[in-house]
Amino acid sequence: MSERPYIYDFSQEELAEQLRAWGQPAYRGAQIWDGLYKQLWAKPEEFTSLSKELRTMLSEHYRFTHLKPSITLNSSDKQTHKTLFKLPDGNAIETVLMRYDDRDGSQGRRTLCISTQAGCAMGCVFCATGQMGFRRNLSVGEIVEQVLYFARQLKAEGEHVTNVVLMGMGEPFHNYKASLAAIARLNDPKGFGLGSRHFTISTVGLIPAIQRYTKERHQMGLAISLHAADDELRASMLPVNQRYPIKDLIQACREYVEVTGRRITFEWALINDVNDTPEQARKLAALLRGLNCHVNVIPLNPTRGFAGKRSTRERVAEFRQILEAEGISCTVRVRRGIDIQAGCGQLAEAEGHKGQQPIQISN
Repeated sequence: MSERPYIYDFSQEELAEQLRAWGQPAYRGAQIWDGLYKQLWAKPEEFTSLSKELRTMLSEHYRFTHLKPSITLNSSDKQTHKTLFKLPDGNAIETVLMRYDDRDGSQGRRTLCISTQAGCAMGCVFCATGQMGFRRNLSVGEIVEQVLYFARQLKAEGEHVTNVVLMGMGEPFHNYKASLAAIARLNDPKGFGLGSRHFTISTVGLIPAIQRYTKERHQMGLAISLHAADDELRASMLPVNQRYPIKDLIQACREYVEVTGRRITFEWALINDVNDTPEQARKLAALLRGLNCHVNVIPLNPTRGFAGKRSTRERVAEFRQILEAEGISCTVRVRRGIDIQAGCGQLAEAEGHKGQQPIQISN
């Protein structure tokens, strides 16, 4: 592994300090920041606003990437694109680009689902990343670079990133400091400049982190991976529920809504004959009554290590109807990228399981 420091791990102030040590004027730091995050330059030689000498110093002193594309998959409808990146230490992470065009064919949302950890310690039984176990936290730069990688591709096509969801590999609140720092970096109006409300953080329900997030009054969206409405069932699916039971979790969610004024989202992976029953729907409606929230349901993405099956259309429709009849806002999320294993961790888990060499695939 290279001993050169990774440039995306440094704040603007830290880069400016290095430039001062090199005897460079202060404005050079702003130029480099603009090049990294606005111009999306990926190599020192692209920084043509700098002298050749300074470009050489940057090249010799900093490493400009930690992400090496190993596998790229494109869905058959060309709307979902998934890349498996290898990190310098041999770990792998995944990032997914999802395109949502408007009805008239014009550009709609360009949403990135990014990872915050290699593997995950939460152990959710139906999640491919959870089945891998925890490897390590990603650094700020490794989280940020996922966005910049796809932003460059979109820019070349005359498009841009519109939304970023921290719903890929890992539990963002288990890597709280780096996850929030990465969002702040991407939100910086002098840099990438993506508005706070264009980010969503998904968590399995780490209550102390939710309380911290609430206290800090962040304006990014918050999504809770709930998946069951009673402790016995949820604990069998999400081990974290043994430490943070549903009653306490929902109370933390109510406090979040009261303090921030933001609507909260609950994610619910519908598993046939497990959590898609009318009983679970009615329990969920009672649990969320009076809370400014939205339930996002999606039939399960199958994984190698979980025997559960996705719900049928009829059961999905009945689950949604029960919630809506009780006044709970609910949508059924379109299943994207099933043909390219787009569920978080599926590609990394399959790659590790097969022991394959890096490949390039375009469907």
